Amino acid sequence: MNFNLSKCPSRLALLVASTAALLLVAGCSDEEDYSDLSYIEKYTKDGWIPLFNGKNLDGWTVKFRNHEVGDNVLDTFRVENGMLTASYDNWEKFGDEPYGHIFTNASYSGYKIRVEYRFVGEQVSVPPKLDWAFRNNGVMVHSQSPQSMGKDQRWPLSGEAQLLGGEVTPQTSSLKDKALAIFGYRGRNTANSCSNSTNIVKDGTAITRNCNNSSSPFLTGDQWVTFEGIVSKDGSIKHIINDKIVFEYAELQVDPKDKWGKLWLDNGGPLKLTSGHIGLQAETHPTQFRYIGIKPLDD
Repeated sequence: MNFNLSKCPSRLALLVASTAALLLVAGCSDEEDYSDLSYIEKYTKDGWIPLFNGKNLDGWTVKFRNHEVGDNVLDTFRVENGMLTASYDNWEKFGDEPYGHIFTNASYSGYKIRVEYRFVGEQVSVPPKLDWAFRNNGVMVHSQSPQSMGKDQRWPLSGEAQLLGGEVTPQTSSLKDKALAIFGYRGRNTANSCSNSTNIVKDGTAITRNCNNSSSPFLTGDQWVTFEGIVSKDGSIKHIINDKIVFEYAELQVDPKDKWGKLWLDNGGPLKLTSGHIGLQAETHPTQFRYIGIKPLDD
C-alpha cells in the first residue's frame, strides 16, 4: 500500500499514535525485581492468600509431557527476581512437544483467583505447527492432579483461561490494522476459554469446541496483565480482565468422548467438575508471573 501521508493527516496521526503506543509497550523492561516480597504482602493485607510465595516453588509440582512427575525439565519453571517464571533460556528446541505445567499441591473450590502475568523474550525455536503457542500461556482450574496424568498426556483435564498476547501477521483488513501491521502487530483476545478433555455449558448448551474467544481488549508486547477468575462452588466460572467480565459459563463437564476424559470417568471421577488443582503452563514462550493468589468465596 502507498500512503501519501502529507495529504492524509488523519492517517499520519494514526501511524504516529500507533507507533508511540507500540514503542511504549515494547520498551517494558524484563529486569523488574519483586524479590523483597512487598508486592505480595500488599495483597495479603487486602485478604488475598498467596499461592506463590515469591521465594521458591514450595507448594507446587511440575509435570512435563513424556517425563515423570516432578521432573522440572531444563529448569524451565523457576523463581527469578521474585517472579514465578516459565523460562526457555536452557532450551535449543522444543523437540517432542514436552508441554509443561506447574500445579498447586492443594485442591480448591469456591474462590476468586488473581494472576498477574506478562510475556517476555523470544519463543523457543519450534516447527510451524506450534506457531499458535507464540505468547500463549494459561491458568488451569478444576484440574486433575499431576500424579493422575498420563505420561504422554499433553494437557491436564481441566478448564483453562487461555492467556494470549498479540502476534505478528501480514493478514489485516481495517485501516487501523493496516497501520498497525507496519509494525508487525495483530491483537488477540486474552482470557479465552479452552476445554482440556472437558466441555463447557453456556446458556444451557454444551459447547464441544475446544477454545472460545472472550470479549477482552486486544493486548500485545511485554505489558503486565491482570487476570481474575470467579470459580464458584456451583460450577460456574467467570473470566475477568481489567475488572470486566469477558467470558463466563455455567458448568465444566468431563468429555466422555475424549481419551483422558473417558479414563477419568472410568476411574470413578465426577462428570461435573467443581473443585481441583490450579495450574500454569509452559508452552514455548517465556512468561513471568508476579502475583498468584486466591480469595475464598462466601458460601
